[in-house]
Amino acid sequence: MTTYGSYLVPAMTNIQTALQNANLQNNIKVSTTHSSDVSNGYPPSNGVFKDEFKDTMKSLLQFLSDHGSPFMANIYPYFSYIGNRGSISLDYALFRSTSTVVPDNGRNYKYLFDALVDTLVSAMEALGYRNIPLIVTESGWPSAGADVATVDNARTYNNNLIRHVLSNEGTPKRPGTSIETYIFALFNENQKNAGTEQHFGLFYPNRQLVYPVNFSP
Repeated sequence: MTTYGSYLVPAMTNIQTALQNANLQNNIKVSTTHSSDVSNGYPPSNGVFKDEFKDTMKSLLQFLSDHGSPFMANIYPYFSYIGNRGSISLDYALFRSTSTVVPDNGRNYKYLFDALVDTLVSAMEALGYRNIPLIVTESGWPSAGADVATVDNARTYNNNLIRHVLSNEGTPKRPGTSIETYIFALFNENQKNAGTEQHFGLFYPNRQLVYPVNFSP
């Protein structure tokens, strides 16, 4: 983003103009997705956008606010966990915690997913944007390629993720709402470089099931 960030909002504006010219602006919303790494801060209420992204984010959030578009983010507790094993438990990452793991000014976090989402919510609020909806455009857990990348952990994560986002529990900062979320990915990608990136799918490339998931609430 630091290289091409100055082109982002102008490109989105051009797309928005084309949609308005076609009278489709109420049917199609213009946005773009981000890694959760654009923000930092602990606990979640201290979330801010990193300095190198802040100017771009200010312009982007103004665009989203002006046009009723959502902020989009990829949320991967797996990568947060493997990068911070000393301070993050596997149960926290897999939605298996049964009590508060991170207390935060009266808000209590049992799940790392919620903490990552709310860190971004706090970052938006820190720039003055409190009401922009957030959509999770990718989340998942690999089923092979590393020690905690197992079929059992992937099945646990994705089934618990589905249950959580459909529960209307929301997050501690935005309770009582479902979280629009998309699982990555439908298929394992055997032509990617060897490692976990090949193994995020619910199906093998031959269309056989890697593990079952339940999409019912």
